[in-house]
Amino acid sequence: MNKTLRILSAEEHVDDGEPNVLQLANDADPLAIEVCLDDVDRIDLDFPKFTDGRAYSQAFLLRRRLGFKGDIRATGDVLIDQLVQMQRTGFSSAVLKEGVDASAAQRQFDRFATYYQGDAVQATPHFASAASEAA
Repeated sequence: MNKTLRILSAEEHVDDGEPNVLQLANDADPLAIEVCLDDVDRIDLDFPKFTDGRAYSQAFLLRRRLGFKGDIRATGDVLIDQLVQMQRTGFSSAVLKEGVDASAAQRQFDRFATYYQGDAVQATPHFASAASEAA
């Protein structure tokens, strides 16, 4: 069961200009952010087209290099097929494109329930964590 990536419909996502939400353009460098990330609760990363994957790299940099612990939300042209990769690169929530049925999302996570290699959230590869559990 997917417990990490929160799926929102387009209707559930409200952008009301909250002061603790940072909207980062998909061509911005997360390493050049001049805002103190300790004061930010959520960072919205945009997918202008589902074929534009720069936000994956941004999410990874925010989680791994900058240590951002808050909500990283995918917005824009977000499709069900992208959700598993979003979770692995550090996103914690995603707003599905209008008209996309959220009930199909869980099937994606069920298809890809475990991975051999580490990711943005769990950096230890599966074989290393399995070996330490066996010891």
